Amino acid sequence: MQVPLYQAKAEFFRMLGHPVRIRVLELLQHGPLPVRELLKDIDVEPSNLSQQLAVLRRSGIVVSVRDGATVSYALAGGDVADLLRAARRILTELLVGQSELLAELRHADGATAPPGPRD
Repeated sequence: MQVPLYQAKAEFFRMLGHPVRIRVLELLQHGPLPVRELLKDIDVEPSNLSQQLAVLRRSGIVVSVRDGATVSYALAGGDVADLLRAARRILTELLVGQSELLAELRHADGATAPPGPRD
């Protein structure tokens, strides 16, 4: 039985829905990194990082390469980097909209605020 596309998309975004996985993907946008470098930049236990890397590898988003005792990870393709850039743009637009709304609310509160105590 084939999974509907919307369900497959939901599962994909659920897979991305972990802060460590997102951080790994952000770091890998700049090129392959060995696990030891990922550990330096991500404040998690090695076992937790290993679990999150396994999820990303099973999903096909990252690939691993062994060179002797060193295991490095890389993005499987450029589309993931594009997705992260799109997410950054969307979040920026949302935050700008929220800050504009906050400024309007503060302005409205200032215009209707009762006068403070007088000296």
